[in-house]
Amino acid sequence: MQKLILASNSAGKLREFQALLAPLQYEVIPQGELGIPAAPEPFHTFVENALAKARHASALSGFAALADDSGICAHALQGAPGVRSARYAGEDANDLANNQKLIAALAQHSKRSAHYVCALVLIRNSQDPEPLIVQTQWYGEIISAAKGNHGFGYDPHFYLPELGKTAAQLEPAEKNQISHRALALKELLRQLQQRA
Repeated sequence: MQKLILASNSAGKLREFQALLAPLQYEVIPQGELGIPAAPEPFHTFVENALAKARHASALSGFAALADDSGICAHALQGAPGVRSARYAGEDANDLANNQKLIAALAQHSKRSAHYVCALVLIRNSQDPEPLIVQTQWYGEIISAAKGNHGFGYDPHFYLPELGKTAAQLEPAEKNQISHRALALKELLRQLQQRA
């Protein structure tokens, strides 16, 4: 199996990527297992941040690397919180504070449409001139009252009109079939199979 460093220490992401990439003979290892610190994320786009994280993990490990950068973009706020989704209410903000800030920012707007974004980047080495890059969106709208106990981040406020539920009301298995990350992984797998 080929080693693939995940530029994240998220246990949930690790399980998801391990299951999906095992059939393609990838052994997915979180960067923390090799003592690799998190990379800076100074850019204004999801793709640039994901690429920087992948190159960082690959350079420090010597292996291929996979990174994602995700967040939510509210249309009435010109895409905010965007790449700052996890830190929208401050560097040490939690999900509750971030959601409260988003609801307050949208209070004066009638347009509540938003979408989650996931950018995935896979590189064979730190100097790879042809990184595999995928970016997908998952569309919904922001509601003021939180609903549901699953998920994380903005999920309790991310309403999916076609399902009549928030992302936090979906069972994890259902969310993992239709979310922005699920869509990105499916496309990444398609590209990987073409390259194989």
